[in-house]
Amino acid sequence: MNFRNRLALPAAFLLAAFALAGCQQETHSVGAMTGSASPAVAQAAGAGPGAIPSGGAAPSGGAAPSAVAAAAVKSVHSPGIVTADEELAAGQCSARAVDAAAGEYLPDPACTPGAADPAVTQENIDSTICMSGYTATVRPPASNTDKVKAESLREYGQTAAKTTEYDHLISLELGGTNSVSNLWPEPNKASATGTTNPKDAVENTLHKAVCTHRVTLSAAQKAIAHNWVTAVTDLGL
Repeated sequence: MNFRNRLALPAAFLLAAFALAGCQQETHSVGAMTGSASPAVAQAAGAGPGAIPSGGAAPSGGAAPSAVAAAAVKSVHSPGIVTADEELAAGQCSARAVDAAAGEYLPDPACTPGAADPAVTQENIDSTICMSGYTATVRPPASNTDKVKAESLREYGQTAAKTTEYDHLISLELGGTNSVSNLWPEPNKASATGTTNPKDAVENTLHKAVCTHRVTLSAAQKAIAHNWVTAVTDLGL
């Protein structure tokens, strides 16, 4: 074996060793990805579009939970009049009782997913929803809502009751809009004497949080549209 061949042999062994090490490292990386997903991937896989984790607290720094901003809210501009943006059949919808004794009912998400007015934005909340008297400027008259309420009662298979509120899922004070997709006949607890119900307190809490910049307008809208019963907890308030 001449001198050149002596040098070539160790060099070949070194190249083979490096190639083997590289393959082992690449195989280990693939195994880690398939066996244990990163937190971001796990969140995307486990929580579907629009999912808001129950009891999610705000991270340090006061920001609202990122999961709250998962799904977009429908946008309908309809100040002063109810827009029929959906065509629903009688008996098609059904309210879900979370706690009937407490008057906690959720609308049918297929019929009432919630909708917001695009004219209300994070940038102009101080001159819109956070200004006293705002809701009066966009609320439809009873002559308009009474007719649509009667239709909604039929769609939800309910009979008229003096304690049933024709309610905005995303309230006007949170930038909600006047549309069929955002209005529903909300049942109340059996002991109720009027239309005041537990959702009113939730709306006030979220409105205060938005106007004091504890949560964003978008996060509050998505939380209450997803589940108003858990919205305050979901936003870490």
